[in-house]
Formats: sequence, C-alpha cells, structure tokens
Amino acid sequence: MQNMPYELQINALTKISKAIASDIYLGDILRLVVTVAAEMMGSNICSLMLVDEKKNELVIRATQSVSEEYNRKPPLKVGEGVSGKAVKENRPLVIRDVTREKEYKHKDIAKKEGLCSLLCVPLAVKGRVIGVINCYTSKPHDFSETEVNIMTTVANQAAMAIENAELMVKSKVIQEELETRKRIERAKGIMMSDEGISEEEAYLKIRKYSMDNRKSMREVAEAIILAADMKKTKEIKKTNARKAEIT
Repeated sequence: MQNMPYELQINALTKISKAIASDIYLGDILRLVVTVAAEMMGSNICSLMLVDEKKNELVIRATQSVSEEYNRKPPLKVGEGVSGKAVKENRPLVIRDVTREKEYKHKDIAKKEGLCSLLCVPLAVKGRVIGVINCYTSKPHDFSETEVNIMTTVANQAAMAIENAELMVKSKVIQEELETRKRIERAKGIMMSDEGISEEEAYLKIRKYSMDNRKSMREVAEAIILAADMKKTKEIKKTNARKAEIT
C-alpha cells in the first residue's frame, strides 16, 4: 500500500463510507470492508472478526479469502493469540512473521496459505472493542505508520456500521414490544366489555390461553381483536341490510 496513490486511498475509504450510509445489509458492508482493505494493503487474506460477548470469543464474520481452511478457523478467546490481544489491549498490533510469532495461533494454516506479515487493528466504538480487522501479506512487510492509520480509519468505519446496525435492531425490538402492548391492551378492553370481567382477569385469561396453546400473547391478542372486528363487520352488514329492506 505504500506505493498506492493518495487519491486511490481516498476513493477506497469513500467507497466504504457510502456503503455505510446506504441501506445495504450489514453482512454485505463487512464483506466490502475486507475486500477494499485487502486491495489497499495488497493482502492475500483480510478478515474481520467480531466479539461474541456471551462466549467472550472472537469469531470470523467476513473475509475475502477463498480458503475454506482459513475461513473455518475456530474462534479465539479474548486475550488469546494476536487478535485476542489486540482486543484486550485495544491497540493495533504488527507481526512481521506470524509463523515465528509464539502468540500466533494456527501457524499450520498460515504456512499452508503462505501468510507472513500481519496488521491487526481493533474495531472500537466509544472505547468498547467489538472486534478486529486482520490484514496479511504473503511476504515480510514492515507496516508504516500511514498504513496503520489508514487501517484504523477503515476499522472505525466498520465499527460505526456495526453499531448503527445494532441500534436499528434494538429500535425494532422496542417498537415490536410497544405494538405488542397496544394489542394486548386492546384485547383486554374487548374482553372486559364482552364478558364483564376486570382488567386483571382479562390479562390472566389471555396469558393462560397463550400458555395452554403455545402461542405468544400477541398472537392471542390479535386473534381476539380479529374476532371482534369480524363480529362488528357482521353487525354493520345486518344493520345495512335491514335499512335496505325498510327503504
């Protein structure tokens, strides 16, 4: 990348920025990130790993590698290996030869795939590390400060895309919860009116039916609302029919 024109570097970063600002799926954005990063760095393999917080592991989520063996590499614990260390310490790590680095895991795969130097940059959002980008070269390479800075910019953009996607998911979940509550409240109101029961009794009946029939409370509420709407529609039709007979 040291010989890569500045204009091409900017174009590559712009490509990633545009993808993040678009409505492209997160998986496609991450694949674009590793592809562009590999082109910039002249890497034969570039991968993006994310932290699985429940298992405290780093898992490969995107790569432009065609090597099935590399793509099936088992997860790393946070703090384990070079990538795990980069996450734990929240700083870029440069390894000149991974096949000779004692902390590097899977040296057998590295040798088979012809991997040599490694630049590992953490993905961080507001000080929280959520993953890393790994860029490998096939020959010994001393990564320059400019290269590290460029990859840090790419990593920050990728982290932003992931954060935005997570916020959208959380927002959707909250919206779904609100819609569920609205439907349950409406269903309770229908039952209170039709059966002359209290709000608590209506809620307990909905919950019991939900448990007995292995359906969500939202599904039960929607069924009650649908039945009430159908009943109301029939009554309106009957009323209209009577009016038509009178006239």
